[in-house]
Amino acid sequence: MPHELFRHKGHVCLMFSDLSTEGGEAVQANQFLIVNDDTGAIIDPGGNLAYSELYLGMTRHFPPSRLSAIIASHADPDIIASLDRWMTATPDAKLYVSTLWERFVPHFCKPGKTLGRVVGIPDPGMHIPIGDCKLIALPAHFMHAEGNFQFYDPISKILFSGDLGVNFLGKHKASDYITSLTPLPNGMEAFHRRYMVSGKILRFWARMVRQMDINMIVPQHGAPLAGAAVKEFIDWVEGLSCGIDLMTDANYTVPAG
Repeated sequence: MPHELFRHKGHVCLMFSDLSTEGGEAVQANQFLIVNDDTGAIIDPGGNLAYSELYLGMTRHFPPSRLSAIIASHADPDIIASLDRWMTATPDAKLYVSTLWERFVPHFCKPGKTLGRVVGIPDPGMHIPIGDCKLIALPAHFMHAEGNFQFYDPISKILFSGDLGVNFLGKHKASDYITSLTPLPNGMEAFHRRYMVSGKILRFWARMVRQMDINMIVPQHGAPLAGAAVKEFIDWVEGLSCGIDLMTDANYTVPAG
């Protein structure tokens, strides 16, 4: 069953979780369905492990054939490896992905499947129409991919943040909201120190999103950040050293035989 993040006057945001973790071999991942009246979009639809359950689960809430957009924050397998099947299931949907990945994502599909259906998101971002709503593709480059975007829904005021804000909750469910970062969720600091490229990038991001009205930050892995945790997270990442900040010569040595 999906978790309902928002519903008001024909606008719905649903989060699907734990569809790709059978046997514990794959990392937990969230997929998102945005519906505005009779039009829908799916954000980060996931890999083949998630496809069947996600497709069937979605049909209970919205016909996949009426999706107008498949939106990808970047081109990792847990984001979009199921693209070939989604291209078949949604004959009219456009794929929105960074211009850096436009010619890479066809490798997930049979020849010709993506022809004329890929819309490259330019580096500064863009507005993506979904019914009477426009999702905002926000620049999130190097968090952690070179061409990376987050997606802000101005109606629900939810920021779908991709790999930024990832948290691993152990026995908790992804649908359990995090309303305080005291203490930090298990694994959050280690993940961000390794997967975010530098503190400089995080500071740029923090300055950008402070201009926005955000009720919830929802990452691709883990639980949504809500309430006080939204501001706490922005403040926390703004001062975080990570990625190349932490690298030294010791990280680049020839392995001993």
